[in-house]
Amino acid sequence: MKRKSRWWIWMLAMAAGVALALALGPAGFGWPVHGSPIWMARRDRVWAGFVVGAGLSTAGALMQALLRNPLADPYVLGVSGGAALGVATAILLGLVSAWALPVAAFAGGFLTLALVYALATPRGRSPSLYTLLLSGVIVGSVSGALLMMLITLAPSAGLRGITWWMLGSLQVPSAGLLRTATWLIGAVLITSWSFSPEWNALTLGADIAHNVGVRARMAVLMGLALATLAAATAVALAGLIGFVGLVVPHAARLLVGADHRRLLPASALAGGLLLTLCDALARSVNAPAEIPVGVLTALIGGPFFLSILRRRRGWSP
Repeated sequence: MKRKSRWWIWMLAMAAGVALALALGPAGFGWPVHGSPIWMARRDRVWAGFVVGAGLSTAGALMQALLRNPLADPYVLGVSGGAALGVATAILLGLVSAWALPVAAFAGGFLTLALVYALATPRGRSPSLYTLLLSGVIVGSVSGALLMMLITLAPSAGLRGITWWMLGSLQVPSAGLLRTATWLIGAVLITSWSFSPEWNALTLGADIAHNVGVRARMAVLMGLALATLAAATAVALAGLIGFVGLVVPHAARLLVGADHRRLLPASALAGGLLLTLCDALARSVNAPAEIPVGVLTALIGGPFFLSILRRRRGWSP
């Protein structure tokens, strides 16, 4: 299939997904009146779905390239859990502005990733696949325990909202936070796409990247910082939504190849579409009650993660 034809299919899929998400709701299938409260609420959820999905998918694609690990993902490596811990801490301290929450999430996510990498790295050697996974699970579990402790300390009035946010929700808390998240994740997308040649070289190994003029260590640190910023911003906006960063880059890689000049935009679009459709399904399958969208993504991503773990081939551990 020609490249132009593929992108036309992508665009048509995006348009169809947005239309379906706007028309589908707890009351059934129907197009809301433009400008009505229902229209505005669904519009914001679609907007948030594409922003969060793009951020998580871009973070996953970057982590898989930089760590040369097909199972790398913000959720699996504990970055999402650390970001959630940072957000919960900020909320308890009363720091809930449109910029305070993403900053707190980034601080928590980056510290968590640094701890996971340090625990998984033997002296003078690169971390293996299994030590990264094990370290991510351990640090993620500790972050989850600390997060639950903070929840028990939260005022009862805000307890349900924090719990719902932990499960993942595209119900936008504020327009300011949505705009801030859009700017931050958009900046990550543009910056990461501009460094696509570096990411392509790093997938071949640090030595080969160095031979073609890439400063491997600096590039890896910058890429991990970009991935953490994207994932942390998504967590600040929508809570814990797992496995999007794992599933989507693999699917996009099958469709457009491993070149990050195509892979990154394809992953961003596909991640946004997947999360938007999952949210529309979460709002409709058990109407009038709503299922947290993070539950649906976990049901999709969990079996996918296990299948990759069992059949992994090609990239070194």
